[in-house]
Amino acid sequence: MTLPDSAAWPTENPVPDPSVDLLQQRAAATPGSTAVVDSTAEREVDGGSDAGARLTYREYDERVSADAARLDAVVDGKEGDSRVGLLFGTRPAFPRLYFAVQRLGETAVPLNLALDADTLRSQAARAALDCLVCASETADLATEVAPSGTPVISVDSTDRDSVRSLGDVSGAETDATPDQSSVAARERPLDDDALVMFTSGTTGEPEGVRLTRGNLVASAVGSAYRLGVEPGDRWLVCLPTYHMGGLAPLVRSTLYGTTAVLQREFDAETTAAVIEEFGVTAVSLVPTMLTRLLDADWSPPDSLRFVLLGGAPASADLLDRALDRSVPVFPTYGLTETTSQVATATPAEVAADPATVGRPLRGTEVSVLTEDGTPATTGEVGELVVDGPTVTPGYLDADRTEAAFGPGGLHTGDLGRENEAGRLWVVGRADDLIVTGGENVAPQRVAEALGAHPAVAEVAVVGVPDEEWGERVAALVVPEDGSVTDDVTAAELREFVRDDLADFAVPKTVEFTDSLPRTASGTVDREAVVARLESGQG
Repeated sequence: MTLPDSAAWPTENPVPDPSVDLLQQRAAATPGSTAVVDSTAEREVDGGSDAGARLTYREYDERVSADAARLDAVVDGKEGDSRVGLLFGTRPAFPRLYFAVQRLGETAVPLNLALDADTLRSQAARAALDCLVCASETADLATEVAPSGTPVISVDSTDRDSVRSLGDVSGAETDATPDQSSVAARERPLDDDALVMFTSGTTGEPEGVRLTRGNLVASAVGSAYRLGVEPGDRWLVCLPTYHMGGLAPLVRSTLYGTTAVLQREFDAETTAAVIEEFGVTAVSLVPTMLTRLLDADWSPPDSLRFVLLGGAPASADLLDRALDRSVPVFPTYGLTETTSQVATATPAEVAADPATVGRPLRGTEVSVLTEDGTPATTGEVGELVVDGPTVTPGYLDADRTEAAFGPGGLHTGDLGRENEAGRLWVVGRADDLIVTGGENVAPQRVAEALGAHPAVAEVAVVGVPDEEWGERVAALVVPEDGSVTDDVTAAELREFVRDDLADFAVPKTVEFTDSLPRTASGTVDREAVVARLESGQG
């Protein structure tokens, strides 16, 4: 199981002009290749060919063109000035509408279905949406969160007075039938916004990140050089498409001319079957998903070339389990602000250095800076600063943009270190740093030490307010069997890590729980962890 690092760009897929419609160029180059497969629809008819469940690039391009014509009528033809919200889940209509927005030269704003109505209403207002596209199952929510006067359009048929069907828009406002409706792709500068995506907001209000057409293509190219591209690749999309991890493979597959396989919702047993049945060669997962697959005794088929593992740090135990099961795991470090990947480790690098996230992708520069802004020495921990063509031009909030950028590029707030070979380690967040009795403690370092205990499955380490110490180091632990038992005690865990940690870094509080609280994207919700530990309820 080896892959060439910095693989050569395949000659049959030259990089197109990203200022021009990527899907239209792909359909012209390889019209008969399969663009998208709806695995859910195909499996529901026992492997038969459901109508629209499998589309070539030519067919896909035609449907996107029809949707773009309908959408153009809704946003009144305001070329390049409109933001279109997308409020529905992982299904073929999502990439269709995303590419339709791109074809019009407008900006797509995917919204997270797992968020509460108040948060979504705030995000829709901050993004100043000109249109909100929903589905039948999200129509009520869409009408509740759409800014006043903003049209709400459904990709499905609807009987609500306040929601119009996108199909009806075409019939009412153009002379052509839906299949004949089309709109010319609009060429836009590389630095024009293509996407606004909100961060997960684990340490405050989610930020609206602006990403350009150039950002998206640069990310796809950098990823291709690290992971390699083969003509028969099939990338399974089982992450929500309103997150970067779910949307990025759709853009990349279109650029590469390969196939995206959609699964509407992750389920360990179903996902394992889809990977096998559809000859999946690539999949993006968060650590919780991979854990569930391994817990279900999944072993990868020979077709699978890589598992891109991101969204949250992967424990050494999880990586060991994956490699023991011959899972081609590629841990990655990335941000919404960097259009997904910053650095990615190969399986060989994982085997040699289990905690590394590998080297930066081609075209991406990462600096490690100390508190005074000087470059860190090899192995010294500092803030990770990222620069390159994948980095956002800024946030919706201009003040937030000014605060985030400085010498070297985007100051991520993540703490890390680099070795002589240029491999990176991410050790936590600068704002997660625990200051206890005047000493600095990196939570990730404590979590790694606790995670080495055989009875520990997962752990989150945070600082909890303390009158004597200012903050005390506290840990919330999930035992290995997934339920709270008497197999391990707080005193035993503290004693276990004493040889690896300074005395001030040994957790003063250890509580146990059945599962860690997480955000919708799968990252640990640190504020919820602090609240549990403060309350003493685990």
